[in-house]
Amino acid sequence: MATTGRAGGAAAMRTARRTAAGALLGTGLLGLALFSLGRPHPWQALGGGLVVACAATLVGGALGFLFGVPRVRAGSGGPGGAGDDGSHGSYAPNTNLEQVSDWLTKVLLGVGLTQLGSLGERLDRLGTTLAPALGGGAGTAPFAAALVLYFLLLGFLSGWLLTRLALPRVLSDADQALDLFLAGQDRDRKGDKVGADDLRMRAMQHLGLIGTSTGKADDLPGSMLPVDRAAGPERVVAEVRSTARRSALTASQVRELFADGSEGRRIQALALMQGDPALADLASVREAIEHPRSGFEQYHALLAARGLMSRLPAEEARLLRDTVAGRLMAPDGIPFGSDRSWLAEKILSGLEAPVFLPQQQGGPAQPPAQPQPASGEKA
Repeated sequence: MATTGRAGGAAAMRTARRTAAGALLGTGLLGLALFSLGRPHPWQALGGGLVVACAATLVGGALGFLFGVPRVRAGSGGPGGAGDDGSHGSYAPNTNLEQVSDWLTKVLLGVGLTQLGSLGERLDRLGTTLAPALGGGAGTAPFAAALVLYFLLLGFLSGWLLTRLALPRVLSDADQALDLFLAGQDRDRKGDKVGADDLRMRAMQHLGLIGTSTGKADDLPGSMLPVDRAAGPERVVAEVRSTARRSALTASQVRELFADGSEGRRIQALALMQGDPALADLASVREAIEHPRSGFEQYHALLAARGLMSRLPAEEARLLRDTVAGRLMAPDGIPFGSDRSWLAEKILSGLEAPVFLPQQQGGPAQPPAQPQPASGEKA
């Protein structure tokens, strides 16, 4: 209930922000439209006013960006993490942009403070200069100055808010994705193909290159046996995977753990299979791929299959290939473009035999294999 309430409150806040932004923009444009209707040449006044408004918004947005460029915080909670004050982690190793922004901000503030006394005169001069673009006539100069001031402030607020709210997250995600890619390469060098693929998958999700469809349950760690119960599901699975080779469990015990029936136990068994392919059971992996309790379970079943497929004989490799291909082609199977489809396609490409789509009813039959000539015979 609390989670639903927080989600509803966040959605209401987003709606309120969008409504306020639309109202501010709409008010300025409506005022410009009404002013243009009273001019001798309304379309000329409207066009000129729109150009002036856009230019003022761009200038204000650039100023807002300069004032909103975030600072790099030392001693943060790790790459992409959050510090004690809720800020993002060390997301910008190169601080040139921050230094330029800081310098320009101080210069602009200094110049602005020294020119406050002549602000009215300068606005009047600006309005007089822009009045011909809005059709000229009585009252055009003060309206042009007000139009510039309105959209300049609107652009500044929009640029500052977007920079302050969006840029830290974008930079943090990019930095965390880089860390994950490097960690994946390190795992690959150590022979941990499954862990490397998992880290690469998470990196691509941070960059938005692939979607996620795993549907991780918040209460999943409570149904497993983690060392740190406060950790998230991914952290718990990675911890179980890392201890697989040191575990005293046998392959039959891992199969019994999977057969327990609860999703947490099944995922724990799959994590053990990922960490030590000697504990893997093809029947359990295929069951989790074909009939998963959740997308999260199917994702880790595919990871287990990824580490297992190089150890399978031809017949079992064919069974795994058919299982994965079947879920990819099923209408209610693995979603296209998701993390699971990326893993499934990688599994199919790694198996030796090609994957044949099921023959459509009434379609052409596959040609029979041509007999090879015996040694010494002419083809």
